[in-house]
Amino acid sequence: MLHIPLWRRILIWSLVAIGLLLALPNAFYSRVERSNDARAAIETLGATPERRDEAGLWPSWLPSGLVNLGLDLRGGAHLLAEVQVEDVYEGRMDGLWPELRDALRDARDAVGTIRRVDQGGDAIVVRLSDPSGMPRALEIARGLAQPVTTLSGVGSQDLDVAGDGDELTIRLSEAERAATDDRTIRQSLEIIRRRVDEVGTREPTIQRQGEDRILIQVPGIGSAEELKALIGTTAQLTFNPVISRSGDPDASQSSRQVVYPLLDAPGTYYTLERTPVVSGEQLVDAQPSFDQNGQPAVTFRFNPAGARAFGDYTAENIGSPFAIVLDEEVISAPVIQSHIPGGSGIITGNFTVEESTQLAVLLRAGALPAELTFLEERTIGPELGQDSIEAGQIACIVAFVLVLAFMWASYGLFGVFANIALLINVGLIFGLLSMIGATLTLPGIAGIVLTIGMAVDANVLVFERIREELKTARGPSRAISLGYEKALSAIVDANITTFIIATILFMLGSGPVRGFAVTLGLGILTSVFTAIFVTRLMVVTWFDRRRPKTIEV
Repeated sequence: MLHIPLWRRILIWSLVAIGLLLALPNAFYSRVERSNDARAAIETLGATPERRDEAGLWPSWLPSGLVNLGLDLRGGAHLLAEVQVEDVYEGRMDGLWPELRDALRDARDAVGTIRRVDQGGDAIVVRLSDPSGMPRALEIARGLAQPVTTLSGVGSQDLDVAGDGDELTIRLSEAERAATDDRTIRQSLEIIRRRVDEVGTREPTIQRQGEDRILIQVPGIGSAEELKALIGTTAQLTFNPVISRSGDPDASQSSRQVVYPLLDAPGTYYTLERTPVVSGEQLVDAQPSFDQNGQPAVTFRFNPAGARAFGDYTAENIGSPFAIVLDEEVISAPVIQSHIPGGSGIITGNFTVEESTQLAVLLRAGALPAELTFLEERTIGPELGQDSIEAGQIACIVAFVLVLAFMWASYGLFGVFANIALLINVGLIFGLLSMIGATLTLPGIAGIVLTIGMAVDANVLVFERIREELKTARGPSRAISLGYEKALSAIVDANITTFIIATILFMLGSGPVRGFAVTLGLGILTSVFTAIFVTRLMVVTWFDRRRPKTIEV
């Protein structure tokens, strides 16, 4: 009949209380946000009186999780970037050249002397002094090829090798290019995400679009230019041998040399070997610090392979200069005074404290494998975000008022029970959003408004069923019990189909579509819970106390 065990009543009200408690911080959003930021700053930067005051704005024993506001509600920056994947091919070829050169030199008796004649790019072109040695050179070059490690490239090699007269040409195969493009995009995504996370922004959206584009949306950041300054720098650190120093930007005499300007010294250029001794990919840590003169600097540390190469080079070239190059600019070119075996060092320059901190962030996050070209950039101001929030609030209030009025006019006291459950339902949605750290967007607010309208459907099914049972059942108690039992299957079927749609939208959609799917899916779960358990518990509690002989629904 209508009996609900005590343990079940306690469980239902406990779940409701927990959900509403989790949602409570959102009613004091700015205060809780300031408190959370202050506590995070105390953990990382230490305590100050101002930070302690800010942290005390919200009690530490209460939940402090907030629903993160998306770009359209908080304001921020939007970028659409295209990754220049072709840049990676040249790096791959430059990395292959030392191994190919050594292998061909070991077979000098068969192939003669060799000389690289290409100007860089996606291919290596080597000229042989003895064209009759081309078959042996092809054999050596093909021996350097490796199998492509992707499913689509099974059975393929990563290098295409061809010979024409006295010229040997090596380039990446089509299968390897496709695999390299995919790796480059994935690596760029991860590095951009790490760089954005380093500055503590909340819930950025960083995802791949198409084959070679990346969508970046960061709420709370000042402008698109600020975001570009953070992620648009490749921050490629290399250590290159120095050939000469001059004031001529065209001093290079070979395709194996590059000319880079000296930072903060206009008119000074260094001619360097193109192939670096160590690159930033082998960096494992970088931290802002100060040099022996108290000037801002950046300390760095290599992984074991980088430390070994760095140590070997410094041991063999004591007294020679070497250049520290960042993004095709020479930061400094010190003379090697002694063997540096530890794999660590310091970068000095005319840095400010902010510049050294920013450089450390970029180096620590890693070098972007390829240049980014920004195709679209947009800044959404906080005022526009606030307008969106106010519009969403008005929509929710209007939906609330109309639904509450309709339910009360249609079902009387039972409609009041449904309205109370509806208020609880919205609180539970925000509690779940806070618990999982979801991001609320303007389409997400639309999902909540839709949920408000859909949430009463289950109660309407139950109440209409109770009306039918009152005509035939023996008494109101039996009618209420049968109404809930017979409406259950229709409630479950209707909500399961909608939940499936929400799941598909979440899996296949992106950005705002996923925000809508999250709030819709959570709203379905909470509305079914409140209709089947909360509303029923209120009806049963009322019936147990009043024991009416007749009821009107």
